[in-house]
Amino acid sequence: MVALHKRYEIFDLDKIILMRVRFGHVRFNKTWARLQHTDMVNKTAHAFDKARLEALLNRRFFYAPAFEIYGGVAGLYDYGPPGASLQANIIAEWRRHFIIHDHMLELDTTIMTPAPVFETSGHVARFADWMVKDTKTGDVLRADHLVKNVLEARLAGDREARGLGGQADENKKTKKKKKVKSVAVQLGDDKVEEYERILVQLDNFSGAELGELCRKHDVRNPDTDNEVGEPQQFNLMFASSIGPTGQHPGFLRPETAQGHFLNFSRLLEFNNGRIPFASAQIGRSFRNEISPRAGLLRVREFTMGEIEHYVDPAEKRHPRFAECRDVVLALLDRDVQSEGQSAVTEMAIGDAVDRGVVANETLGYFLARIHQFLVHIGIDPRRLRFRQHMANEMAHYATDCWDAEIQNASGWTECVGCADRAAYDLTVHAARTGHPLVVREALTEPVVSEREVAEFDKKMLGKTLGRDAGLVQQTVGAMAESDLLRLKKALADGSATIEADARQITLTPDLVTIHRKTFKQSIREYTPNVIEPSFGFGRILYTLLEHSFWSREQDIERGVLSLPPVVAPTKVLIVPLSAKEEFAPLVHHVSTKLRKAGIFSRVDDSNTSIGKRYARNDELGTPFGVTLDFASIQNSTMTLRERDTTEQLIGPIDDVIAVVADLVQGTLDWSTARERLAVYDGVQAVD
Repeated sequence: MVALHKRYEIFDLDKIILMRVRFGHVRFNKTWARLQHTDMVNKTAHAFDKARLEALLNRRFFYAPAFEIYGGVAGLYDYGPPGASLQANIIAEWRRHFIIHDHMLELDTTIMTPAPVFETSGHVARFADWMVKDTKTGDVLRADHLVKNVLEARLAGDREARGLGGQADENKKTKKKKKVKSVAVQLGDDKVEEYERILVQLDNFSGAELGELCRKHDVRNPDTDNEVGEPQQFNLMFASSIGPTGQHPGFLRPETAQGHFLNFSRLLEFNNGRIPFASAQIGRSFRNEISPRAGLLRVREFTMGEIEHYVDPAEKRHPRFAECRDVVLALLDRDVQSEGQSAVTEMAIGDAVDRGVVANETLGYFLARIHQFLVHIGIDPRRLRFRQHMANEMAHYATDCWDAEIQNASGWTECVGCADRAAYDLTVHAARTGHPLVVREALTEPVVSEREVAEFDKKMLGKTLGRDAGLVQQTVGAMAESDLLRLKKALADGSATIEADARQITLTPDLVTIHRKTFKQSIREYTPNVIEPSFGFGRILYTLLEHSFWSREQDIERGVLSLPPVVAPTKVLIVPLSAKEEFAPLVHHVSTKLRKAGIFSRVDDSNTSIGKRYARNDELGTPFGVTLDFASIQNSTMTLRERDTTEQLIGPIDDVIAVVADLVQGTLDWSTARERLAVYDGVQAVD
């Protein structure tokens, strides 16, 4: 019921259905059968139009600039009803996919954080981006983004000049004032190659190198054509103070991670002292972005989900890795990027770990699970890759990191980071506070070892060396086994000289003796390593909207969001054919049944045509619709419409609701639903 149904939805479908119900035209039925092809939906008939999508998102209030009637503030957005529901559904699925699946311990820690926490973690000193200033206006721009936008615009102009297509049309369509416009100017082949190499390696450049790029390639402020100054570091944290006197400085957290680490001892105790285990948290974070100009892709306040998986540093295998070792990922490793290339390698995560491309099983497990989650909620797997960080872009706390990047109209955008933080955070917080953030693990069999030990005659040592006695004990106590053996041999010969505090101090056997001692260890104490997947839900939400958007082949103005049922804001649209009072009890009955089945539905009983009602809910991503007509009142039947194909099935109301419940829960697909319900032929008998 595809093509003809589409045609009916363009025109006055409610009147046509009434005609079919009353007259049952034979000619209509023959045409219906000929055109009934559910697999012929062409979602690529029209090229993706970002301006058209943004107009839809604004018109239907998925999200909008915050404080808009006051002029707005860059990088701050409010979510409207469909956007808030979509994000809530993504988060609910994230919780099922990660927290429930892997029995994670969920936290909710504070946003306001005392300054010493971030001083210790390194964020105060190093959580920064490079910015440049317009030399005349003082406008501030993020240095790497400026270089990227200017070089990409030049490459687009080169493609246009060569007749290969460019971004000229895109520039005309978009109303973004800050977008760098391309000019049709052909570049030399060597210059094109150089620009492409720079773009691939851009994240690896230091501040000084970014400044050199701006000078060498005459990168200017695109809004004013003025030169820019030298890059300067700008800390991205929002500073604040705690209490009325301002004596306790603090910050709004830029990540949720520190709340996990500071509660590690309690989490370990809750988990009966055993690792591996993971904690998880969903919450707001804040980053004072230099120039947030990319909608939800770069904001100053956002919702994120972070997982901290604690693992034995000597054993980074994952008990469930076998379940996902055959998942194939598109990998872009640091070696390929260092060569100025961006070609990905399709590889099963099991092979990637075996070959050392991905460091360990736990890191590989989470990369595979991240891939599965993103594809499950509707991200196009052909536009998803995992890129390894290069040395200069690595966060100060990370030893290895892979980003799940999703392609969109702005390029490849990091939406999930998966870092091996090693033992950095737990170690520095333990050192600062004196609170041991360690695992104490009982050994199944005690470990017996022997080593050299120094024993001092403290009374004689103090009498002989005075204030230097403590210095000697500290120096000898810090010696390695090999140094102690040399000291032991020298003492056996009569005396030994050691260097302490840049001075030579002589020791004799009456002051210190070195002997071999046997130790029996029944407890192993160590600081665990941490693998951290970190999700930006706003970025995931926006790229999902881009990947889901298309226009009907026969009418470009009819936009559709093909959101999967699991995350769609509204699951079912209830469409009564008439506003007559006799429909009210049936609408209430169906709505109540759906609500009891846990299915979020909306009723559209407006006086506009049924085709227009479906069309405006296609824009909201509503995957299913049920139509109640006069035959529904007499026969207790209703039709079920699928959004993308617009095909309709029919059956008893309770049967349709049962099918809808299975479709929404993902236990049933549309092809199987067609086996449980009859394909609607457009005719129902009524008296």
